[in-house]
Amino acid sequence: MDLTGKIIAVLPANSGVSSRTGNPWMSQEFVIEVPGQYPKKCVFRVFGEDRIKQFNIQMGEDITISFDIDAHEYNGRWFNEIRAYNVTRGQAPVAAAPGVAPAQASPFPPQDANAPFPPAQEPAGEGSTDDLPF
Repeated sequence: MDLTGKIIAVLPANSGVSSRTGNPWMSQEFVIEVPGQYPKKCVFRVFGEDRIKQFNIQMGEDITISFDIDAHEYNGRWFNEIRAYNVTRGQAPVAAAPGVAPAQASPFPPQDANAPFPPAQEPAGEGSTDDLPF
């Protein structure tokens, strides 16, 4: 999945050593605000020191993130995690609302919203079998 917006918060990086493998790890969380009539905020995590450095996410940047959502259980409670695996700089065109397709070209010509009647249609050509008045 992809999400486009502006970075509004860069949280401090977390690091540690895996108790299972003994290898060091690092992760960092960021908050993105998605524009729209009702702007939404989402926290996502970048895991791995190499990716944190590669993405180099800065406050105020417009980015598109590609992410996966996963859930895990801890002490009988479930938690969601949004993990980014790719970041693209610059802002792509955003639909009016999530899940709404962009406007498609209409086969009808634009009409004046204040016009009391639709535009008149041209009469059918000579020899037409369509004799309906509308």
